[in-house]
Amino acid sequence: MLSTPDLSDLNPDARVLPFQFRGFGLRSSLFGPVSTIACFEDNSRVKEAVVEPGEGRVLLIDGGGSLAKALTGDLVAKSAMDNGWAGMVIIGAARDVEVINTFDFCVMALGTTPMKTEKLGRGERGVVLSLGGVNVSEGDYLAGDENGVLISREPFLEA
Repeated sequence: MLSTPDLSDLNPDARVLPFQFRGFGLRSSLFGPVSTIACFEDNSRVKEAVVEPGEGRVLLIDGGGSLAKALTGDLVAKSAMDNGWAGMVIIGAARDVEVINTFDFCVMALGTTPMKTEKLGRGERGVVLSLGGVNVSEGDYLAGDENGVLISREPFLEA
């Protein structure tokens, strides 16, 4: 995959998510079709998703920017990796990152926290997310690396 700067040059209609992400895992980039989750300090829907076949999709989780409770940890990230997800992008926090850093996987999050979430069954899957003024729908395409995260309605042109 090309870097996100190269992809943005080749795909002028791509939009950037206006957040500064931290990357975790042995992979420093991820790309694929998006599967969306909206949840706040409750990762019940995330846990549901990661046990399903990922089929190379990227799980984009809108946690409302909260850094109080982690929406993924090592067990959830490992399940996502084992089930074929391309990676996770979290508008929120991760935990157990020292373990996630040993996985052949990519998790991008705003930050970290040691706190786990409540498991109250809250949140929604497959919804349109509005992230910093960028609307992201299920099935859009995502490319992310150390430079940031791009969203495109169409597959990214690479040449």
